[in-house]
Amino acid sequence: MSLTQKIVEKKKQRLFWLVLALFLMVPGAWGHVGSKDVFETVDAGPYKLFVTVRPPTVIPGVAEVEVRVSGAAATAVRITPIPLTGEASKHPPSADVMTVSKDDASFYTGGVWLMASGSWQVRFEVDGAAGRQVASVPVPAVAISTLKMERGMGLGLAALGVFLFCSMAGLVAAGVREARLAPAVVADSARRRRGLVAMGIAVAVMGLLVWGGAKWWDVEAADYAGHVWKPLKSSAQLNGNVLDLMVKAIVPSTTDRENKGRSNNDFLPDHGKLIHLYAIREPEMDVALHLHPELVATGDFRMTLPPMPAGRYTLFGDVVHASGFPETLVTTLDVPAGTGAGALGVDDASATPAALSAGVLGTTYKLPDGYSMVWDAPSQLTATTAYTFRFRLLGPDGQAASGMEPYLGMAGHAAFVKTDGTVFAHTHPNGSAAMPAMDLANSGMMMAMDMPISVGPEVGFPYGFPSAGRYRIFVQMKHSGVVETGVFDAVVK
Repeated sequence: MSLTQKIVEKKKQRLFWLVLALFLMVPGAWGHVGSKDVFETVDAGPYKLFVTVRPPTVIPGVAEVEVRVSGAAATAVRITPIPLTGEASKHPPSADVMTVSKDDASFYTGGVWLMASGSWQVRFEVDGAAGRQVASVPVPAVAISTLKMERGMGLGLAALGVFLFCSMAGLVAAGVREARLAPAVVADSARRRRGLVAMGIAVAVMGLLVWGGAKWWDVEAADYAGHVWKPLKSSAQLNGNVLDLMVKAIVPSTTDRENKGRSNNDFLPDHGKLIHLYAIREPEMDVALHLHPELVATGDFRMTLPPMPAGRYTLFGDVVHASGFPETLVTTLDVPAGTGAGALGVDDASATPAALSAGVLGTTYKLPDGYSMVWDAPSQLTATTAYTFRFRLLGPDGQAASGMEPYLGMAGHAAFVKTDGTVFAHTHPNGSAAMPAMDLANSGMMMAMDMPISVGPEVGFPYGFPSAGRYRIFVQMKHSGVVETGVFDAVVK
């Protein structure tokens, strides 16, 4: 091989490892993109639970659970991790007692082991003034990264390994040289030579063992890295004014623990729709649409687009598998000028807020028809903190809007999107869990989509920002047959 060929080969190898590293750094896109924590409000009889579950990034791993109880007074809360579906869901393990805060008797913390990837539920048993009540919250669990050893621990283990290696070599040498000598007898030169030879052999054997162990560890680490969860691949294209969103299934594999085959033909309706598709124009986020393409064939969603300004759009499509596992499909779409012949569907929505570069949007958003939406924003926003974000719809007269209606079966919908595209979370007034998963977790006891619900001009969404930065929030509420979209910016510390 020539010098030039060697250089080219080395560059290829470097490029391969760089691409692999970048691939492993991409955040998981199950349920939400870059927002793995679950925030949910659920009723356990008269007990009102505000639940936060922080799933582990590796499986098996421990999910951190926080619960704030309101309503009836609670005296104890127990939690149990259970698979959402399958035979194992019928045989729960023993419950763990959550720890009550010394400063707040309504706040409980705990942790549960999630031993395998897939759809889980955390079951809550609450004791108190209203007796024992039970409720569950679905939790998707997958390995989304590999953990590196802490530097201090690595150095300590390396030092211990060197000590043990040298000690073992010394013990072998001493045993050959002096084990058969009488006390106080000094080994002669022949015995010393045999001791050195034995020590050399011991070093060689132990070196081979260490080398073999390192190779075994590298294979295991590479194998685990290869099992890190991967989202379904999707692609979008335009055929005239028709959007064609294709979703490719993952073929079942007996060797991949985290991607054991996910179908593109097992989607459950969530709020009456098989997919909730957000299209947001890059990079200014100055156009956003909430659309609902129809499934026309296996893994093929289509719709005639409404008029859309030209540009590149990032598409975030929320789907729910039959197992209750939620997933967000992510792809891009280039829209040329003049695209869009259809009108917005009755359940579709759009917004054209000011560009990101124009500055941070305030807490009041003026809508084109004279209505306005107001965000009761907290005075300060911090990452990894659970909030209930509240929004109000006001009429042209500045008073609370009348004629409020459910939007897709809920008082409202919201999408929290980080401006760099690394976070997307589509949430509801109950929380971030998908309704089909909530139904499975609570054995069909949740409110059915076709049942009337009471809605007003105010709606709240439980959520916590996963990281610091700037986010854009899109909120949909409906009145008198009109879907309104308010847009707000949040700067998170």
